[in-house]
Amino acid sequence: MSEVRSPQVKRAILGAEVAAGFGPGKVILLGEHGVVYGEPALAAPLRVGVQAVARAAERCSVVCPRDLSPVHRRALEEAFARAALLTGAPKVQVSLKSDLPVSMGLGSSAALSVAVARALIAAAPPRPGRKASELEVALAMEKVFHGTPSGVDHATSACGNPVLFKQGKVKPLVAKRPIDVVVVLLGDRPSTKDTVRGLRERQARWPDRYRRLFREIGHVAREGAEAVTSGELESLGDLMNLNQGLLCALQLSSDRIDAMTRELRAMGALGAKLTGAGGDGGAVIGLFEDAAGAVRTLSKNGVNCFASRLAG
Repeated sequence: MSEVRSPQVKRAILGAEVAAGFGPGKVILLGEHGVVYGEPALAAPLRVGVQAVARAAERCSVVCPRDLSPVHRRALEEAFARAALLTGAPKVQVSLKSDLPVSMGLGSSAALSVAVARALIAAAPPRPGRKASELEVALAMEKVFHGTPSGVDHATSACGNPVLFKQGKVKPLVAKRPIDVVVVLLGDRPSTKDTVRGLRERQARWPDRYRRLFREIGHVAREGAEAVTSGELESLGDLMNLNQGLLCALQLSSDRIDAMTRELRAMGALGAKLTGAGGDGGAVIGLFEDAAGAVRTLSKNGVNCFASRLAG
């Protein structure tokens, strides 16, 4: 004789946590934009990110955060539908919690994609055939958010280590010394799509000169990877300063960003640069031996910032 459950018991079972996944945010230490044109980028995960919790439900769905705009809500629902399709649409409802500021170049959409991918894969029942990987599922979601993403954001988030990324190939790096940065939040920036489009138009008009800049950015990223694995933080900081100069040459910086990089260097940063797409806003990172002390000083001056250890 089968057991009869009350509606209350059934609801409790349906609401039980089945799986969870975490996706860290990221910073690009060296190489943004060059990575779109076939050059490597050096990136590392932050300590903050997005948590996805999957609870038993009648169907596969996502709970959209209340503060999402209608446009972002539709994008999240479409991206989640793609992830559900790839993972067999397990019967769970996924809720999200984020410690990452959005539209700052810190990989918030990639962190969300990795977190959702991990939760859905963990919740999916066994089935025949090859299972989709975290990277596949996260990339499918990122394509909804960004059109043609380079892949560096979700690859860094999924790896959980500093990486040298080039055209879909991920090389994890082992840092010889801790890498501590201060992340300064300057405010909303232009959309990544618009910034990338403007750079692409300039590159198409003057391909030779822009190709030279992209190649130099690639050299800087490769040297940065060597500095990470050898523990040469002063070299890494100098490369960050050089990279900022190249980003200025690409017309991707702004007066606010330039002023903040100078302030961080004056405070003792080994290197400072924008991270992400650039434009007037977003985030600036500074490499410090005492990141916590720098945050205390900046916070007293009303600067919105936080410290994060990227490796070690």
